[in-house]
Amino acid sequence: VEVTRAGPTWPLGGRAWEAVRTEAFASTSLDLASPVHFLYPTRMTALQPAITAFVAESFQPGRPVLEAAFDVARRIKAEFAYDPKSTEVSTPAIEAFTARHGVCQDFAHIMIAGLRGLGLPAAYVSGYLRTYAAPGKPRLEGADATHAWVSLWCGDATGWVGFDPTNALVVAEDHIVLAVGRDYADVAPIGGVVLGPGDQLIKVAVDVIPADETEPRQKAEAPADHDEHQAFAR
Repeated sequence: VEVTRAGPTWPLGGRAWEAVRTEAFASTSLDLASPVHFLYPTRMTALQPAITAFVAESFQPGRPVLEAAFDVARRIKAEFAYDPKSTEVSTPAIEAFTARHGVCQDFAHIMIAGLRGLGLPAAYVSGYLRTYAAPGKPRLEGADATHAWVSLWCGDATGWVGFDPTNALVVAEDHIVLAVGRDYADVAPIGGVVLGPGDQLIKVAVDVIPADETEPRQKAEAPADHDEHQAFAR
């Protein structure tokens, strides 16, 4: 995989968010990258006054859209606890928001629901995130996993920009896109029904490393009570 996405230019700016909202609703395009597909709520990102109000705190009148969106991602990172045991893949955004706990899927849904509540087009992105070993430690093989973040349409001139509320990041070259949809249900990596007498367990290990890396890696071990199915789905 080759990622050529440029990193953000600081300080973040962009057009006033109200102008972006007006431009989005005026769009007549129906191509795949059109903002019109991502303006409206879904089952997993239903409009909720509490979530909209939370996101609106970052969108003061006239504030640049990129600056405001990053502020939302930063606040989610600061105010919500990452807890893989607190939610399921079917958990709606309002439940994770109320509990202030969740995983990347939940944080993406919360941010998307709030942005759409303000009339801004926001998409759900599923993919991989390259992580880095601690100083002096080898990279762990299989430590990376599927990840989720938000893509916000910031006007025709700027296009789509990714924001990672789990890590309070503007998406750059460390995020690898697998699929884009309106919410998790559009891009779930597995689907269907299995009927049988026994239990099933899915184990997934992912490596995201530079192609020219030559340092040895150690196996990453999942905790004994780690739910492999949910880790894969998220």
